[in-house]
Amino acid sequence: MSDTPEIRPLERGDEAEWRRLWTAYLEFYESSVPEEVYVSSFERMLAGNGGAPNEFRGLIALVGGKPVGLVHYLFHRHGWKIENVCYLQDLYADPEVRGKGIGRALIEAVYAAADEEGCPAVYWNTQHFNETARRLYDRIGKLTPFIKYAR
Repeated sequence: MSDTPEIRPLERGDEAEWRRLWTAYLEFYESSVPEEVYVSSFERMLAGNGGAPNEFRGLIALVGGKPVGLVHYLFHRHGWKIENVCYLQDLYADPEVRGKGIGRALIEAVYAAADEEGCPAVYWNTQHFNETARRLYDRIGKLTPFIKYAR
């Protein structure tokens, strides 16, 4: 089995493994969503992957044919730019494959999708205590001084 990840768009047949991965991601952040959010999010990503404008997109990482990670992202307008920007919302790799390039490969796949769309900016958030992920983010992104507020 090769350790080189295959990164590809989510497909209808990925739903069970996508749910497993996204549930683990949500649990890491001590969160959960109702069933209707699972259903609508998956459908939106399939639509986005099919080219529907303003919809989320999703990629899955496979190693040896086994799903081991996911990323969700969205292109959207920005008041300071003509071109869209890309928000990388969720990124997850199974614990047993962390440190093996899965997260980097998923982020780089989003970078490539953004480049294809003529979208120069990709951004994301993480929690301050997510030290493992931040070590990767510090290598392939730029830490900004912004603080997030929410209602």
